[in-house]
Amino acid sequence: MFAPRAIWQHLTTMRQYLAFSTIFLIAGMVVGATNPALDSFMQNQMSGMRSIAQNIDASSHPTLYLMLFIFLNNVIKGVLVMYLGVFFGIIPIIFLAINGMLLGYLIHQTAEAGGDKLFTVIFKGLLPHGIIELAAIVIACAYGLRLGTLMLQGAGTLLTRGSGWGKQFEQFVQRTLPAIVLITVMLVAAAVIESTVTVWLLGE
Repeated sequence: MFAPRAIWQHLTTMRQYLAFSTIFLIAGMVVGATNPALDSFMQNQMSGMRSIAQNIDASSHPTLYLMLFIFLNNVIKGVLVMYLGVFFGIIPIIFLAINGMLLGYLIHQTAEAGGDKLFTVIFKGLLPHGIIELAAIVIACAYGLRLGTLMLQGAGTLLTRGSGWGKQFEQFVQRTLPAIVLITVMLVAAAVIESTVTVWLLGE
């Protein structure tokens, strides 16, 4: 179950949920980049992140603390959003939308600033770690969406007094364990890159 091939094979069965997760993320990016009414909300979110970054930068071991913060923050959110999908998949959708909006807002604001800032933000600040991190988020939310679908099917089973849902639910929950391992490994890599390579690139 934890073999790389088995994990990959199960991911292929999740294609439609991975696609939906990607769509929700992209939709959030479009909304964040095009809706000025969200400016206040986005600024508050960005301000909170800047405050945390400043506190870490002032610590005795900023690189280590930044790496640990990024990793723990992302893993906790990733695992939570996966299992909070039990509420009919609503939480993963909201999580994807908010993350997408923040990303879209950041890119839009950088583009408006002009110059070569957009290139710097995308190719130095986001891409090195973002490809891995966003992929992990999409996978986690895909499992959350699948769990939400299973809960809807379970509600239907109760109404129709069908059978077999419990076994299907149990098997899926078991499959989330190797998914967590995969997501954790991906987020470790992303945290290391973001706290070292990305910081170095942006500091050039």
